[in-house]
Amino acid sequence: MMQIRRSAERGVARHGWLDSQHSFSFGHYHDPLHNGFGPLLVINEDRVAPAQGFGSHGHRDMEIISYVLDGALEHKDSMGTGSVLHYGDVQRMSAGSGVRHSEFNHSPAEGLHFLQIWIAPNITGIAPSYEEKHFAPASKQGQLRLLASGDGRDGSLLIHQDAALYASIPQPGQRLEHRLAAGRLAYVHLIRGALLVNDTQLAAGDALKISDASLVVLEQAEQAEVLLFDLPAA
Repeated sequence: MMQIRRSAERGVARHGWLDSQHSFSFGHYHDPLHNGFGPLLVINEDRVAPAQGFGSHGHRDMEIISYVLDGALEHKDSMGTGSVLHYGDVQRMSAGSGVRHSEFNHSPAEGLHFLQIWIAPNITGIAPSYEEKHFAPASKQGQLRLLASGDGRDGSLLIHQDAALYASIPQPGQRLEHRLAAGRLAYVHLIRGALLVNDTQLAAGDALKISDASLVVLEQAEQAEVLLFDLPAA
């Protein structure tokens, strides 16, 4: 079964300094048809004005992944971690038993554009932790590059869930395939460009929920960058 999630149908939050689009129910936006997909609970596409951001706030028992698309994301947390991330940088924060953090646009002049992703963990109450890595565009060109996984394989970030997150910059005329084990789900989120996924045409911001399938096929890319989530059903 496949279900398309069009970009224009996403929830919208505008706060002057923040323009956010929600793929799933989040905050004041609630859509009973889009309350997560497996353990994938949040994909927010955030655009933050210069020198603005999210002040210190708390989380617990959540795997939080930030994927920077443009600009500079400044992160600080109660574990003493502080960093500034740019395009190609991906961070993972396991909130565990509780953590506080802030996220700001580091630039006083340029906008910040990033994706914030929340995945429910398969273990709770653990000590909070933080990890970040750089994935150069070349590592994603023409292939599915593993960014995060439940075992940290292939240089990926370690998340506390039986899930895998891949990124790709597929090339024109190329066909990429990802096999799904029995009972697994796939969620494909197109960051930019255009892409055909399992014979379904996607534009920037669109997504496709896939279940009861053994293969995810990406083809007919036009200046595309895409995320693919391989997820447990429950």
